[in-house]
Amino acid sequence: MPKETFDLRAIAVGAYGPSLLYGVSTGAILPVIALTARDLGADVATAALIITLSGIGSLVTNVPATLIATRFGERKALVGAALWCAAAMFLALAAPTLPVFAAAVFMVGMAGAVFSLARQSYLTEAVPRHFRARALSTLGGVTRIGVFVGPFAAALAMSGLGLDGAYWVGGAASLVAAALSWRVPELEASGRTAGGGRSVADGPVPALTPTVRSIMRSHTRVFVTVGIGVLLIAAVRATRQAVLPLWAEDIGLDASSTALIYGLSGAIDMLIFYPSGKVMDVKGRRWIAVPCMLIMGTALALLPFTDDAVGLLLVALLIGFGNGIGSGIVMTLGADLSPSPGRPQFLGIWRLLTDTGNMGGPALLALVTALATLSAGIWATAVLGFLGAAVLWYWIPRAAPGSAEPAVTNS
Repeated sequence: MPKETFDLRAIAVGAYGPSLLYGVSTGAILPVIALTARDLGADVATAALIITLSGIGSLVTNVPATLIATRFGERKALVGAALWCAAAMFLALAAPTLPVFAAAVFMVGMAGAVFSLARQSYLTEAVPRHFRARALSTLGGVTRIGVFVGPFAAALAMSGLGLDGAYWVGGAASLVAAALSWRVPELEASGRTAGGGRSVADGPVPALTPTVRSIMRSHTRVFVTVGIGVLLIAAVRATRQAVLPLWAEDIGLDASSTALIYGLSGAIDMLIFYPSGKVMDVKGRRWIAVPCMLIMGTALALLPFTDDAVGLLLVALLIGFGNGIGSGIVMTLGADLSPSPGRPQFLGIWRLLTDTGNMGGPALLALVTALATLSAGIWATAVLGFLGAAVLWYWIPRAAPGSAEPAVTNS
């Protein structure tokens, strides 16, 4: 095992500052998107559809984001994405009609796809392999902190500016994120050659630059094995955000109690990202990926048996713990398995899988709930958790983190 000579603090401001601010930016507007849509004349169903446009924007931009990161480099991609997000915020602020506002929400999703891919690709290159999980877990944790802080900053601004305050916070935070990203140093080890390709330790990349199609073809086995596992992680994570307030309403809790329980679950989620990264670096990725899914699956299976605030709180804390220990696991696995050259293309496909899970999980919940009951929908999500644990246990590479041998999956 390599000695821990790498100091994460040396890149903390440049690597994590933009992500924290970007999290504040997106977190600030999440609670008010539906309210703004309603103010512009949307009915409840249309307002709900507007909320999904951010996810759709991210989904359709994941593959194009690889072209941006490859062509311009991670630093410029980060700056461009943050500026695009700021433009979306100010467009939403000035939107005179519902279609214009919908376009702004879609733009936020587009920016998120580019920003997320670029920051993951940058850290993967900048951090030694034996420190990778800690670095990416911290990235996930810092982003969650930003998303958690965002609504509070927006609430403060809205006390004097109304709903517009949330978009002013989002726009300002995005602009500062762009400024910090501009100061991030370019990575010499992954710099572009004169022809626009990357250079590696043993010489320049061949003229034939990897494409999304070639990476998908050469790494099909990874995408249909570990990739299915991360899709299931994303599905369970996305669904857990919906089931807590839905079940709280089902058992008759008021809005303030629901918000408190949801907030405490989120607080647990944010507190344990670094220790889980340490375990992944020292013991291996399966030591976190599998317990993460088992704990969330178990908590979701128990949720329909709760009938009061105390029971719901205990289950919500368990869900938060399970999700929290898995901070950065999807990014870490993607970084481990991504080739160089070809990393941005691989990570774009990786994010496409996770975004598919983000949309598919809640869709499954809605479908099963409509056909049966909310309890059945929650149990269906729990099954996804247990299935994900099995897939990840079997397919996650066995190579020790930081070892010289390439990561390989089970035959």
